[in-house]
Amino acid sequence: GLPPGGVKGGEQHVVQGDYEYCHYMQDRFNDDGWGCMYRSYQTVVSWYKLQCYTGKPIQTHEEIQKTLVRMGDKKQSFVGSKQWIGAMEAQMLLDEYLGVSSKIINVTSGHDLEDKGRELAQHFDVQGTPICIGGGVLAFTILGVEFNPESGGIKFLILDPHYAGGEDISTIQSQSKKNACSGIPSVGWHDVSVFRKDSFYNLILPQRPREI
Repeated sequence: GLPPGGVKGGEQHVVQGDYEYCHYMQDRFNDDGWGCMYRSYQTVVSWYKLQCYTGKPIQTHEEIQKTLVRMGDKKQSFVGSKQWIGAMEAQMLLDEYLGVSSKIINVTSGHDLEDKGRELAQHFDVQGTPICIGGGVLAFTILGVEFNPESGGIKFLILDPHYAGGEDISTIQSQSKKNACSGIPSVGWHDVSVFRKDSFYNLILPQRPREI
């Protein structure tokens, strides 16, 4: 397992239910260096699938690209390319593919996420879905927060799609193994410094369906 976040007097608010860890190089598909938001989006789709909200399969990169072209967001040349997508595309895809609406949080600096503890804690308590976050050319999946509402202290539980290794849980949970693209472990607790101060970030908070 993982060590706790270490926020003094903090309480953990995390994803409810199961999900698949989608990451670089999975299914023998080489998306190293450009596929991080595709993988974060796939992780979210897996949550809806494993909670039995949908019977649809997880889309491949090509299917994701074709969907965005069909929606008019991208040109035909996008299909088969190595062009990355951002959080706003993930939000459009969730709506188009699963009929899932999302709440969107924008911050002009990654360090402003320190002020979003209450909002993020409420999301995990009520909706319980993984969050897609993109900014500063990197995408991550947020699985939870450890938050002290009195002090404002916060840590973020981050699942890193930049992992390019095999499906070994001890390797994935190792805090000493850092992924080349991001410089962080595959899963672990981080303070706000994991996000760039000089970059804006978009967070996609997927909502549970009101009815099944």
